[in-house]
Amino acid sequence: MRENSRGMLLVLSGPSGCGKGTLVRNLQEADPTFVFSISCTTRAIRPGEIPDVHYHYLTDERFDALIEQDAFLEYASVHGFRYGTLKQETEERLARGENVILDIDPQGGMNVMKKHPDCVSIFVLPPSFEVLEQRLRKRATESEEQVLLRLSNARKEVLCRGQYRYNLINDALEDAVQDLLAITRAEKHNTVRFFPEIN
Repeated sequence: MRENSRGMLLVLSGPSGCGKGTLVRNLQEADPTFVFSISCTTRAIRPGEIPDVHYHYLTDERFDALIEQDAFLEYASVHGFRYGTLKQETEERLARGENVILDIDPQGGMNVMKKHPDCVSIFVLPPSFEVLEQRLRKRATESEEQVLLRLSNARKEVLCRGQYRYNLINDALEDAVQDLLAITRAEKHNTVRFFPEIN
């Protein structure tokens, strides 16, 4: 038997602080077939982040130039900054059969779903807004003003959860990782991307 498959485009969205990054790291450790798509952003680099590993850090002028070149699969303004996913890089990886993870906001996620209806879309939810606030404050990467903005935006963002194929509550990390693995394992056999040939 020969297995023919196209890569999976995995879209993970959810409020800032819901644990998407931690879920992505755990997924990649458990299943190395998944590669992370490095987004472009106009926000400043944070302590501990590495350019072209965590994000492609761009000036507003460079971001505008890429928009003019139609270089983005999706882009959006989030929390006062712009973020985008490079189209060519994503398409080349999928064509090679790689499974590509997009960790993007709901605006971007819904734009990708329109262009790639076969993508696997998962909305990650915190167990409560109280827990979300605790997580945001514990990571200590934003100012008080930014924390309040992200909490305000979170209440709007969760209203988009019904647009996604799956909802995943990140309460106990181990359980959330197992749920994520169950979804991705099943989706690898979806007939939109998996077509084995039997001799």
